Parts: sequence; structure tokens; C-alpha cells
Amino acid sequence: MSKQTKRIKAWTGDRLAAHPLEDAVKLVKANATAKFDESVEIAVNLGVDPRHADQQVRGVVNLPSGTGRDVRVAVIAKDAKAAEAEAAGADIVGAEELVERIQGGFMDFDRVIATPDMMALVGRLGKVLGPRGLMPNPRVGTVTPNVAQAVKDAKGGAIEFRTEKTGIIHAGIGKASFTEEALLANVRALVEALNRAKPSGAKGTYIKKISLSSTMGPGFKVDAGAFGAPV
Repeated sequence: MSKQTKRIKAWTGDRLAAHPLEDAVKLVKANATAKFDESVEIAVNLGVDPRHADQQVRGVVNLPSGTGRDVRVAVIAKDAKAAEAEAAGADIVGAEELVERIQGGFMDFDRVIATPDMMALVGRLGKVLGPRGLMPNPRVGTVTPNVAQAVKDAKGGAIEFRTEKTGIIHAGIGKASFTEEALLANVRALVEALNRAKPSGAKGTYIKKISLSSTMGPGFKVDAGAFGAPV
């Protein structure tokens, strides 16, 4: 039995109880007792069917408290735009040679940004980056002529979100070492972004369930009613 399983089984509280957001954050922090700084993650069940194009939810949100992670950013650009990306703090910058490296298995990055003129090249990477959720996309600001701002956003706390096949959004919203206020601000920013991204095809309750957990700890259900959705 893994340490995570043991810790989750050791939790004696009501697993079905829905907690006010503030209490759920307190519980997550109190149960993040590993020897490392655990990540705090959110799962949001949306009332959508991603199999329909008009019910897919995808976007980007700037977490006001940051992510607590060192995000490695790769930029596919050339000439002046490549120089802008490097000046903004991009970790890896290149054009044809970078695309070839990625095709060859190089994946030492967390975000990929590309300029529009590079999309013919980037298209070759669909099978490699697509399954990992790393394919540049103009809808989430990772295909843009303003590469400097995109790099700064990625480094500063911008995260992408998109529905999985079951209509769930999973996202990291900080670290257990964050203050309660910092985690609350990040959760609220993400939920607000999800509400703004609500597709026209979604019917009925949109935000159905919300839960928070740390890397090794149990999950805690959040009272989704606080966000305008019944539990």
C-alpha cells in the first residue's frame, strides 16, 4: 500500500461532506504533511459533454498568487521574435532545429509558445505535443506575435485549462506552503475563468462539483453552491 493510500485511508472525517471553500483550503493544508512541499490541485466537474464541439471548455487564467512552480518555457520563433523571447526569460528558443529536437524526443519544458508564422512547422508536432496538452493554440494565447508577454505570463502564473473526456477540469493551483489567502485567490480566479468560458451549448448546472487535494493527501469536497451551483 502506498504512502498516499495509507494517508487517505487514515482520514477519519466525513468524506461526503461539502466544506466552505475556506475550510476546504484549511483541511488541505493541514493534511499536507509530506516531507516535500506538496502541490495543491483542484478538480472541477462541469455539466458539459466535451464530445460536442460547442461544449468544450478551454482557456488560460493568470493565477494571482502564481503556481509555486518553475515553469520551463520553450518558444518556437526566429529572428527578432526569438530575441524577444530570450530577453523575456524563455528557457529554450529555436525554429526548425527546435522542432527537430522535439520530434526526436526532447521534452524538457512545461509550456510551448509559437509565433503565427511558425505554425506550418509546429503542425508537425501535433502527435507529440497534442497528447501532452502542450500544442500551441491561439485560443489560450500560446500562438501569438507577442511572445515576450506570453513568456512572462507563463513564468508568472498563467495556466491552461481544458475539459477531459469526462467533463472534468484538473489544475494545479499552488503549493501547500502558500498562505490560505493565496490559495483562495487562485481558486477563485480559476473558477471565475471557467464561468467566463462557459460554452453556449452547456445546459443545466454548469459547475457541478469541486474538490481540492494535495499531492499525498485526501480530497475535500467544496460547497459548489458558493460559486452559484448546487452541490
